[in-house]
Amino acid sequence: MYGWIWRHLPGNVYVRALISAVLVTGVVFLLFQYVFPWAEPLLPFNDVTVDGAAGRGAGIAGAVAGGTA
Repeated sequence: MYGWIWRHLPGNVYVRALISAVLVTGVVFLLFQYVFPWAEPLLPFNDVTVDGAAGRGAGIAGAVAGGTA
C-alpha cells in the first residue's frame, strides 16, 4: 500500500518525502482531533477491577502506609 502511494506522488524523492510528511502529519492531526475523542467513551479504560490496597500484595501502597511490601 505504501509503495502504491509513493509511486503515485508527484515529483522527485525530496518532494515525495515532503508530501509524505505532510500527509502523515494530517492523518495524525485528524486522528487526535476527531477519531480518538470520538472513540474514547467507547473504550473500557475506566472499567477497573482493582479492589484497593487492603488485600494481599498491596505493594507500594502498603509500604507507603507503613506496612511491609
